[in-house]
Amino acid sequence: MSQSLTRNLVFFISGCFILTLLQPNLEYEFALYGVAIENGQWYRLLTVALVHGGWLHLLFNMLALFSLGTAIENYLGRNKYIFILITSLLFGSLTSFLFNPLTSIAVGSSGMIFGLFGALLVMGKRMGANLKEGFGLIALNLAIPFVIPGIDWKAHLGGLVGGVVATVMVKRK
Repeated sequence: MSQSLTRNLVFFISGCFILTLLQPNLEYEFALYGVAIENGQWYRLLTVALVHGGWLHLLFNMLALFSLGTAIENYLGRNKYIFILITSLLFGSLTSFLFNPLTSIAVGSSGMIFGLFGALLVMGKRMGANLKEGFGLIALNLAIPFVIPGIDWKAHLGGLVGGVVATVMVKRK
């Protein structure tokens, strides 16, 4: 049996977070920063998922990644899962970049994770998920940025759309 990509991602992203505690300049180098992207640092559209704004931010994102990602990876397989993750991350990052001020800085993997919520919307019933709970969880997570300031709801929404689009493209017949 092959190693779980989801579990490896949780360990890798968590390790990157610890590394940024030891080398704080890495958080800035990997963060989504519009001015830097406009100056050609497009890698930040991907590396934003490797840095987080504190232990709680990391913990909640990794719990969501592990619980949603494991089910989706097991159901669709590794290659389709990777496509959903990358598409969701890029949609979330691009939405944040395009609709936030260039001087704003964002961190976290929640755009990618919201893509997994999008995958759940598309395939949840087929996977045996409780869609009522799924919709409630998505609604709650979309509402949080309006209660807790500083959370990039645009990245969440972009990731959700990216996850839906990617999953429709790859879903099992």
